[in-house]
Amino acid sequence: MKEYLDLVRYVLQNGQRKANRTGMTTLSCFAYFYKVDISKKYPLLTTKEMYFHSMLHELFWYLSGQEHIKNLREKTKIWDAWADPQGRLETAYGRFWRRFPLPAKGLDGEKWGTRWVTNGEDGVQTFDQIQYIIDTLKEIKKNPHTRNLRRMVVSAWHPGNAAESKLPPCHYTFCFSVLGNKLNCHLTQRSGDIALGIPFNVACYSLLTMMLAKECGYEPGEFGHTIIDAHIYENHIEGLKEQLKREPKELPTLEIADKPFHKLTFEDITLKGYNPHPKMKFGVAV
Repeated sequence: MKEYLDLVRYVLQNGQRKANRTGMTTLSCFAYFYKVDISKKYPLLTTKEMYFHSMLHELFWYLSGQEHIKNLREKTKIWDAWADPQGRLETAYGRFWRRFPLPAKGLDGEKWGTRWVTNGEDGVQTFDQIQYIIDTLKEIKKNPHTRNLRRMVVSAWHPGNAAESKLPPCHYTFCFSVLGNKLNCHLTQRSGDIALGIPFNVACYSLLTMMLAKECGYEPGEFGHTIIDAHIYENHIEGLKEQLKREPKELPTLEIADKPFHKLTFEDITLKGYNPHPKMKFGVAV
């Protein structure tokens, strides 16, 4: 994928050395943006073999709304380093995607939508942002002048939680846009590990956009991505230089089963025509 390789080259050439919480120095650049066409091909990196199945399990875990990895860790270990012994996480993306906490009572003059709100057994009100997106996209089909046309935003960032969490969300908000019959998605990421994280993020959100497009009667359009702190860890530099020597191959395609969004499972997503270069090993900085 040319856009990814351009990102790698840019940060290698322009990145400034920067210390961080992991103790492993990075080459970092500010506010890098790119976008890819997802209308025909699926942007899964080909210059190294991706762990597609791990990414797919992770996406369905997000969509489950779970705040723990008790089930996810049976399929992939990618979140184990940040969970407690019981599998609980201080921050879980899906928890905020599907169950974003709302105050019991707002200030005078504030309004809180009730259509997508659930009252939990613990008394906490939560808002289902994914269902809000689905319902809004279907409403746009009927009424292109709907007031929510440019308000299809999902946030995984809760300031109070982020202030205390061991790892608050990196890819913390995404927004959808309808142009004609195309559904586009833009992801904003506060911190992006270029060797390990970014290829997963592109694949994950592109797939989510394709799934929502199918559910709501649109065609996939583009995926846009802004990375605020785009960085390469020092111990990844040589591996990425080696990756740049590899010629990108034809991108694969995806098939999504003809089922309602909320009934889709791991087995309903089929990757076709994926013929990448061999795997590469990059260490995780925790």
